[in-house]
Amino acid sequence: MKIKGKVVVVTGGADGIGKGLCERFAKEGAAKVVVLDRNGEGAKRTAEAIGGVAYTCDVSKEPEIQRIVEDVEKNIGPIALFCSNAGIGDFGGRPDDATSQPNDQWQRGWEVNVMAHVYAARACLPHMIARGEGYFMNTASAAGLLNQIGNAVYGVTKHAAVGFAEILAITHRDQGIRVSVLCPQAVDTPLLRRAGEGSQNVDGVLTPAQVAEVVVEAIEQERFEILPHPQVLGYMRKKTEDYSRWIGGMAKLQRTLNPSAH
Repeated sequence: MKIKGKVVVVTGGADGIGKGLCERFAKEGAAKVVVLDRNGEGAKRTAEAIGGVAYTCDVSKEPEIQRIVEDVEKNIGPIALFCSNAGIGDFGGRPDDATSQPNDQWQRGWEVNVMAHVYAARACLPHMIARGEGYFMNTASAAGLLNQIGNAVYGVTKHAAVGFAEILAITHRDQGIRVSVLCPQAVDTPLLRRAGEGSQNVDGVLTPAQVAEVVVEAIEQERFEILPHPQVLGYMRKKTEDYSRWIGGMAKLQRTLNPSAH
């Protein structure tokens, strides 16, 4: 799908990957970029810089997403691409205990990292199916394919986000709906900076603009998996070739990252 001339919605558009996507979609000639974020002022700044439209939105609240989708469809135009990008990852917990994160963190992670994707699809699908076309780009993480040492909530909810993208793509493909899932490793965003130095031992930190470049290319090709860090594919292959050996390797990495936990 080409972005030019299309109405595009991006959640989490105030900063990070979401802001990078908004800026790139505007450069691609989108008819209108609709910027959603819980930080309404940040969303407004992004929208004003690109000639877009901003809404304040907590993606964990289904009525807010439903209301905005209906307003965009009625007053701006048909939503061709919905980027369910907003996510959270700065959860607490002890690196030596996979169950240490409290229930409220599990619930919040589930609401934002998983159910927000469901709510977006539920709001958009009737319109898209009626038109016989539509596109979802859901941001997950390489953690949704591999995992996240020391952060069970993040790893588990991102796995669920990938799983939902898969079933969304499978279920609605014959109705003209296309789906991509974005699974980057480290990206220079406020989330990464809050996590602290040394929290992401990965090969290569990308900028949001670099990620957006890969996203546009993948959407044009209607490719399901979007891997801005191509080495993630190699890690996935190692995981599926010998699952038990992969678990052992990850446990070794856990010991390296958190020596005091053993």
